[in-house]
Amino acid sequence: MALIDRFLARAVKRGRLTVVHPGGERVVFGRSDPDLKDVTIRFTDRAAERRILTDPGLGAGEMYMDGRLLIDEGEVWDLVRLIKGGNAWEHGRNQLKGGRTTRAVDAVRYRLDRYNSARRSRRNVAHHYDLSADFYRLFLDADLNYSCAYFTDPGNTLERAQADKQAHIAAKLLIAPGMRVLDIGCGWGGLALYLHAKTGAEVLGVTLSTEQLAVARARAEAAGVADKVRFELIDYRAVEGRFDRIVSVGMFEHVGPPQYRAFFAKCRDLLTEDGVMLLHTIGRMGKPGVTDAWTAKHIFPGGYNPALSEIVRGHEGLRMFPTDVEVLRLHYAWTIRHWYERAVAAREAIVAMYDEPFYRMWTFYLSGAAAAFEFGGMCNYQLQFSRARREVPVTRDYMAEAEGALRGGASRPSPA
Repeated sequence: MALIDRFLARAVKRGRLTVVHPGGERVVFGRSDPDLKDVTIRFTDRAAERRILTDPGLGAGEMYMDGRLLIDEGEVWDLVRLIKGGNAWEHGRNQLKGGRTTRAVDAVRYRLDRYNSARRSRRNVAHHYDLSADFYRLFLDADLNYSCAYFTDPGNTLERAQADKQAHIAAKLLIAPGMRVLDIGCGWGGLALYLHAKTGAEVLGVTLSTEQLAVARARAEAAGVADKVRFELIDYRAVEGRFDRIVSVGMFEHVGPPQYRAFFAKCRDLLTEDGVMLLHTIGRMGKPGVTDAWTAKHIFPGGYNPALSEIVRGHEGLRMFPTDVEVLRLHYAWTIRHWYERAVAAREAIVAMYDEPFYRMWTFYLSGAAAAFEFGGMCNYQLQFSRARREVPVTRDYMAEAEGALRGGASRPSPA
């Protein structure tokens, strides 16, 4: 049996995988599973097999990107689910790893990647978020929310789930008219514009992406609210002033553990004495870990999804009240499924905009990310903090009441 076959025999715990070697030999692993599609893959050369064996973390994704690992039956989504579906996080099975040398090199890289200085943060953000907004429009919802949606029903549309996410966050922020809100990592401006429309608050959104900044400012101008909803290209560490509310959605993953303390200390300083903050971030349900090598290299350089313990260590001692913690488990898997299906439907447009390896990279990324939430140890945390003991109600009833009003109520008219 070839070494790659032994490797795959350990990897396939559920489902049926057929492998076609460069010489035409076919080997079948596992058996069909009603919850997982049968998949057939083909290697174009022996070197591709060796690359995966020596460095699984980078090899599989890069061989797929290069067209040296082909999928003859099924899609990359099906392949990733087949491999991950038999290694669920809660079962505690060991994940497949590379050799000792590869792990040692990765350990050093992980430590170095976590130090996100202001200059390095801007470079890392540009790598991912300065892709064309037209590209993101191909698979995101109409409001360009590039973060976990909130599915009150798994069958809801992506647009409905993202609108419900915005209402869910707004309800937790307890915003009153006239308040000043800071949106750290504002993306293309959707949440900032929503918060102003629904509450009348003045919002400052900050980002390190020039592409996102241009789109966000154009949206505010088009809505006639550019005087009330402003966007700036600035690092959170350089923001000045005081804000009644702070919200950060999908940005904390780029802060890095060495900077967690500085992040929370800065947020505390920016909040008014009775200020409230809502942090929405991808997180680990287990202990601290590392970012996989392929994602760190090709998708999110400098990115890291924190364990809850790391977040706690970041804010403890700063005398901010942790007033609510919510764990969203499957919501991101459902969100990414929508993104993947839309990306596949837009294949020709994506290839024309970039190229075939980019399309393969992106669909591999979406497939792996979704599997991490469906089978792995990833989740989303929403953490609410307050500087004042009594600013936030002592029960959670207010959240549902406010959400209902936001979903069914009319938008607050913008001042002339």
